[in-house]
Amino acid sequence: MRGPFAVEIGVSSVRLLAFAPDAVKKSTPIQRLAESMAIDSSTTGTPAKATQGADWRLGFSMVLTAGWLLLGVAYISQIIGWRDFASQNAPSLGSFLEGAFAPLAFLWLVVGFFLQQRQLQDNTKTIQLQLEQMRRSAEQAEIQSRAIAADELHSRQDTFLRSRLLVADQLAMISGWILSSHTEDVSTLMDQWGRTGQGEPNAFPLEIIRRVLSNQVDAHELFYGTAIRAGHTERYCIAFDRLIDAGTRCDPTGMICDALREGAQGRIYRMMVERKFAT
Repeated sequence: MRGPFAVEIGVSSVRLLAFAPDAVKKSTPIQRLAESMAIDSSTTGTPAKATQGADWRLGFSMVLTAGWLLLGVAYISQIIGWRDFASQNAPSLGSFLEGAFAPLAFLWLVVGFFLQQRQLQDNTKTIQLQLEQMRRSAEQAEIQSRAIAADELHSRQDTFLRSRLLVADQLAMISGWILSSHTEDVSTLMDQWGRTGQGEPNAFPLEIIRRVLSNQVDAHELFYGTAIRAGHTERYCIAFDRLIDAGTRCDPTGMICDALREGAQGRIYRMMVERKFAT
């Protein structure tokens, strides 16, 4: 027979629950997951959101624990007596403590589960906020990347358009030398040279187009009739080809290059290419 202090409260369940504190202390997969998420949130500079306010279960459990301990102290003092309690042998004393603290072990096991569940929920919300922030950062980075690319394209186009003015002047001079080498109309040549000097690069190209279309001159004779004019024509084609090549690299829509090809200087270039092998 056990001593009077042996409290039989479901002996088999009591023996199992006596080990509950050790089970709670062990690291479970869920607990490890929560700890890893908390560590990740702290290392990324966004700490996991702390539990807002104390959980009511924690306060309630502390009150129950304190009341249970006071009840146990009162039971020993009023009914058993501390002297009789201390004189009990080890098995009887262990059995009493086992039954007395088993409810507390079960209580804190349940409370620990709910607290851990709430911590996991908080960590999940923190991870969702971090993912949202990462998504917004990625969107901002994409917008910035597009803005940088557009700015770079605009800069290249601006550089090309400034270079085009120099090439247009070069083509105007070459077409002027071609026409001057072919015609003897001094008044017309002086007028065209004057317009070219005033900043009209299409003066000579338009005059050449007018004369070719009105059959006043033969295009092949004009461009390739002499070695000098053939040399000027070759330099004209090389300069225009380089201009188009440079424009292609900064004109994804092809609008600038199309405008150059359909302009007066582009028309002259097409005449030169078409008449090169004409007999």
